[in-house]
Amino acid sequence: MFRTLIIAVAGLGLSAGAAVAEEVTAEEVTKINALLAEMQCEMDEDDIEKEDDGYELDDVFCSDGQYDIDLDANFEVTNKKKE
Repeated sequence: MFRTLIIAVAGLGLSAGAAVAEEVTAEEVTKINALLAEMQCEMDEDDIEKEDDGYELDDVFCSDGQYDIDLDANFEVTNKKKE
């Protein structure tokens, strides 16, 4: 019984966390794609994650390699890590 309760509570925590994620709007995707084009980069739009303070871009393919890039709320690069 106790084990079942723990599993149920853990499952609620996971589903609640997933519901908090915000959708990236079409306008935001357009701005991000324009920025990436200037940087000679591209990525799958499904790899854009909206965060409280900006955006996380995973698996960005640039002319000089693959990166993970963080943007602030003003679409300015705050971190660019080569993979």
